[in-house]
Amino acid sequence: MMEYILKNGIVYDPANNVAGEKKDVMFKDGKIVENVSSDAKVLDVTDKIVMPAGIDPHAHVAGPKLVVGRIYRPEDSRKGVVAPNEVCRPESGFSIPSCPATGYRYSRMGYGTVTEAAMPPLEAKHTHEEIMAIPNIDITPLPLFGNNWFVMQYAKEGQIDELAAFISAWLKITKGYGIKIVNPCGTEAWGWGGNVHGIDDPAPYFDVTGREVIRALSQANEMLGLPHSIHVHPNDLGHPGNFPTTVNTLDCVKDIEKNSSVRNQTIHLTHAQFHSYAGNSWRDVESGAEQVADYINKNKHVTCDIGQITLDETTTMTADGPMEFDLHQLNGLKWANKDIELETGSGIVPFIYSGKAPVPSFQWGVGLELFLRIKDPWQVCLTTDHPNAGPFIRYPRIISWLMSAERRQEMMDNLEVRVWSYKRTGLGTLDREYDFNEIATITRASAAKIYGYQDRGELTPGYNADIAVYDLNPNDIDPSKEPAAIEHAFGNAMYTIKDGQILVKDGEVVKVVPSHTLWTNVQGLEEQEKAVMEKVMPAFRRFYTVKFENYQVQDHFTPNPLITTVQASK
Repeated sequence: MMEYILKNGIVYDPANNVAGEKKDVMFKDGKIVENVSSDAKVLDVTDKIVMPAGIDPHAHVAGPKLVVGRIYRPEDSRKGVVAPNEVCRPESGFSIPSCPATGYRYSRMGYGTVTEAAMPPLEAKHTHEEIMAIPNIDITPLPLFGNNWFVMQYAKEGQIDELAAFISAWLKITKGYGIKIVNPCGTEAWGWGGNVHGIDDPAPYFDVTGREVIRALSQANEMLGLPHSIHVHPNDLGHPGNFPTTVNTLDCVKDIEKNSSVRNQTIHLTHAQFHSYAGNSWRDVESGAEQVADYINKNKHVTCDIGQITLDETTTMTADGPMEFDLHQLNGLKWANKDIELETGSGIVPFIYSGKAPVPSFQWGVGLELFLRIKDPWQVCLTTDHPNAGPFIRYPRIISWLMSAERRQEMMDNLEVRVWSYKRTGLGTLDREYDFNEIATITRASAAKIYGYQDRGELTPGYNADIAVYDLNPNDIDPSKEPAAIEHAFGNAMYTIKDGQILVKDGEVVKVVPSHTLWTNVQGLEEQEKAVMEKVMPAFRRFYTVKFENYQVQDHFTPNPLITTVQASK
């Protein structure tokens, strides 16, 4: 592999406290290095922005929900159609792009890693098959645990040692990276035709609460020393008055001690915008962003991503099945439901986030308010909860909103129901503008730290040569006054470099490479795992409709694995 010098770029590398320094970045054999030989190829990026490649910490890009969404929304697949060329296969889809399109579009934005944030263990094989079909971007799948029958039983009985062994085994079985919790106990209640409202409502039959499940999984997570904390979608998503549930969820694990040297948090709150509403109904709804941000600002055990509304037509899909049914009843659009035995369930509903409608205008303001109120950029990440609040290709637009108070004001002035963003949120009172270093943090460095990655997210010698170059001179542009230029540049990378290979040049994909799958292999609990498996197998054989031999993800489903090995505490 050739060695390269990115010459004279303006570097933003928050993990190394480099904020707009003019310097060279060198890489060889796929890794960042301190020096190269005189034979190195020079890429002249004089006065262009150089950052680590982007990392998306929460999206839905692979798995059964995507397939159902594509089948029942052919109208979406007709959008975003791009003809094939000598490098790329054809593309299709807007909110639910085809697998190849997903990889190409992330690459064009300068991204190198994305998390698939909801992998049903029963359908993990299919998730991995789609990961194999997505090129150019490494993918971190998070298995769903919050409504798993075995998990709820262990949580109810307080058997944390057994729960930790179960999770360790299930991560190996599914080839998963960490613990995802969605509407704990609520999706199980959906199997009985109901839901839970708050973390202290018990699940039917199991008589265990979301609080107990969250705490048990957090304790097990720290016992295992997993690189990522629990990743939590709280109860009451999208409901007016839900911010107390959110704060109580974050607070319920405050006393659990972190067992990791590679991350700071013990809980990651996902798509925080959907969980930050005050009021009692949509008639009197108000923003709860100030209260949620205030809690995050005061507590370092919490990180979050936003789930920013982009004001597009999109497709909502989540393992929070009852919430999707509520949404279907609210907007009257078609609804798909997908239950997954003993584990989880999901729903899919189209949604039009229009600036002409009050609620989307309000939600748009709440997300930006959270971005601007959370003080430490290391505690927050840029996401749209793709595709739920909008497609990931809108990240450059969100960046322009964050960097330009003037553009936000123009947006508020142009919304046909301005009162919902002005009077029901605090956005109009906030004039903070992100700088390039903060953008590099919320799109790269913070996500890498939150996930405990030790090979990406920074331009440190020995790390992967995952690099993005943008055709912007930060010394010659005022992002506040030129938001359109910001959006265009961050949507069309001058270079995207992945593992030392140039994948994008001047906004065009020039090379396609296979993705890697990141998963966690826990060691030290082999005997405990064996004992737990012996205990759960009778119930597995009785209630699951597949044989265990067909449940397990074999190695050929992850042909390019990047395995994080951790030693569990005993």
